[in-house]
Parts: sequence; structure tokens; C-alpha cells
Amino acid sequence: MDVPGRVDHTVLGPATTGEDVLAVLDEAIAYGTNACIPPCYVELASSYAPETTVATVIGFPHGQHTPSTKAEEAELAWEDGADELDLVANAGRLLAGEDDDYRNEVAEVVAATPLPVKVIVEAPLLTDEEKTRAAELTAAADADMLKTATGFTDGGATVADVELLSESLPVKASGGIGSWERAEAMLDAGAERIGASSGVAIVEEWRAATGGSESA
Repeated sequence: MDVPGRVDHTVLGPATTGEDVLAVLDEAIAYGTNACIPPCYVELASSYAPETTVATVIGFPHGQHTPSTKAEEAELAWEDGADELDLVANAGRLLAGEDDDYRNEVAEVVAATPLPVKVIVEAPLLTDEEKTRAAELTAAADADMLKTATGFTDGGATVADVELLSESLPVKASGGIGSWERAEAMLDAGAERIGASSGVAIVEEWRAATGGSESA
């Protein structure tokens, strides 16, 4: 199992500086992970670490931008050199039963660039029925992956949510994953990716537990 290549080492706090992003990129290079960073630093990141897969966020953190704003943000991120997009869906639309608006917004962002789009459903805010609807609408909008949470609401990734969401699309588990033990539980539940600010700790603990074997 290529654990480092399945980790998106993340820095997305409101006080994130360019120096913070460069530090995360240095760690991503050293440990073989991807990086997930704010949109304003994508151009910096793509020039500094061209061999590193760089993801950025769209509509972050609450997903309440207009669809056209999100689509434009996606286009700018692509032009700046992003490799992947993590889109925050509008949970309010889903909770209000406005399923067409929810799906159409995701589809507009997906159509805006050729980049893979992971859709953050903010699972801690949803019932299981709502999570299933979000997953099905996301799949209908031709997105590539589901992501559990932004980390900006109470709660994060759970095994149960990963199992449920992975019935519709591949899943990036994110939120509260600070150790290899937690990451392994998510991968065992079916997650394809792990999003965490503790990417270095996860890889170091994985190496200690397995000897760093990709077949482990």
C-alpha cells in the first residue's frame, strides 16, 4: 500500500502564510505525500514543488459562495497550476431539499476545468439519509470523489461515514485524523485518500509500524 501517496498533507487555517505553505511542501517532498493548500498560494506551490500533487479548496470553508464564483475560483486554481480541487458543497441547499441546485452547482464546477474534483459533503452536519443523497447527487454531477469534512465544523471522518459514502464514489477521509491508527481505520473502511494536517506523523508512524513497505 502506497500510504504516502494517499495522504494529502494539509495546511488550511485562516492564518496560513506563504512560509507555512512552503514548509508543508518541503515535508510533502521529503515524505512523498500530496499537499492541500489555500487557493492564494497555488501559483507559489506549483512553481516551488512542480513534482508534488497540489490540491486546493474551492468555496472553502462553508460552501456558500455562488456557483459562478466557485466555478471561477476553480478556473483560476487550474490556471495557477493546481492538480486537484476540493470543493465544499452547499450543505444548506441539501438540508433544504434543493437537490437540483446542489447537483447543478457541483456539475458547474466539474465542467469548469479538467481537474479531478473531490466534493466535501460536511458529513458531521448530515443524517445518513442526507449523506446518501449528497453522495448520489455528487456522483450524478460527475465529480470524482467524495470528502467527509472540512474540519471547520464539530466532528470529522468516521469509519461509518467512509463506508456509507464509498458506496457511491471513492472517498477522501478528512477531519480529526491525527495518527496512522486513525488513518489505517479509514483506509480499511474503503477510503482512497486521507486528508490531514498530521501527514508527517501519519507517514512516520506507518513506517515504524510496517517498515515502510508498500505491500503492508
